[in-house]
Amino acid sequence: MSAQAALVAGTRRLAAAGIEGAPADARRLLAHALGVAPDRLTLVLQDAMSDAAQAAFDAAIEARLARRPVSQIVGERMFWGRAFKVTQDTLDPRPETEILVAAALEKPFVKVIDLGTGTGCILISLLKSMNFAAGLGVDLSPAALAVARENAERHGLGNRVRFQQGNWFAGVEGRFDLIVSNPPYIGADEMAGLSPEVHDWEPHLALTPGGDGLDAYRAIARGAGSRLMPGGRILLEIGPTQGAAVAALLAAQGFERIAIRPDLDGRDRVVEGWKPVDEIGCGCA
Repeated sequence: MSAQAALVAGTRRLAAAGIEGAPADARRLLAHALGVAPDRLTLVLQDAMSDAAQAAFDAAIEARLARRPVSQIVGERMFWGRAFKVTQDTLDPRPETEILVAAALEKPFVKVIDLGTGTGCILISLLKSMNFAAGLGVDLSPAALAVARENAERHGLGNRVRFQQGNWFAGVEGRFDLIVSNPPYIGADEMAGLSPEVHDWEPHLALTPGGDGLDAYRAIARGAGSRLMPGGRILLEIGPTQGAAVAALLAAQGFERIAIRPDLDGRDRVVEGWKPVDEIGCGCA
C-alpha cells in the first residue's frame, strides 16, 4: 500500500467515527508513523508503506479512534513556534494560552515564576524570548515536572530555569517581577461537558480545582503580593466567564491597573494586574 492509500483509508476511518478535523489528524499521524516532518509528507505520499510504518500508522489511528489527543500519540505539540513534549501527565498546550505569553512579553522582566507549569511551555517560551531573564516553574505533579525539565533541556535553557514541586507558592522563596499561571479553572459541574480528548486523557488535577473553578485563583491572589516585587505584574489565564471574578480577587489584594484581555475569538482569556510601586498600605500580603 502506498502512503497516499494509507492516508485515504485512515482519514475515512476517523471521519466515519465523527472525529473533527479527520484529514489533518490523519496527515499528522501518518507523518509520525513515517518519521518525516509534517511539512514533508507530500513528498513521500507515492512511496510504498513498509510493514513497520503501516503497523505504526494503524496503531496511531486506533489510538485516535479511542479519542486520545494527537499530541499525546505523536508525543509533542507546537506552541509559540516550538515543539514541546506532551504526555498524559500534562495539559496539551493550547493556542489560546499564547495570549498569555504575548501579554507577558509586552514588558521586560528579569525573574518570572510560572505556577502550575505543566509542560513548561509558558515559562520556556518566555525565557527563550527574554534572554536575560531567569525563571522558576512550580507544579504539584512530579510527572509533569519531569516533562517540563525535559522540555527545558530540549530548548537549551541551562541554568536560567529551575523547577520545584509544590502547591502554588508553598515553599517558594524570593520575589519575582512577573507571575504567570494557567491554573485549573473548570468548574466541577462543567467537567462532564468536556470532549473525550480532554476529559478522558488529560490530568484532572490540571483541569479543575472542583467547586466553582475559582479556588486556584483565590490561592494565587492571596499569595502573589508577598512574592511579587513592587511594580511587578501578574498574568492569569482564565475561562471565558471568569474575568470579572478573577479581577475582583486581585483588586481585593491591592493590585492596580487590572485589565481583562480577550483571545482571538473575543472571549475573556487573561487577567492582568500590577502591584503598586509603593507597598505602604498595599493589601498584597
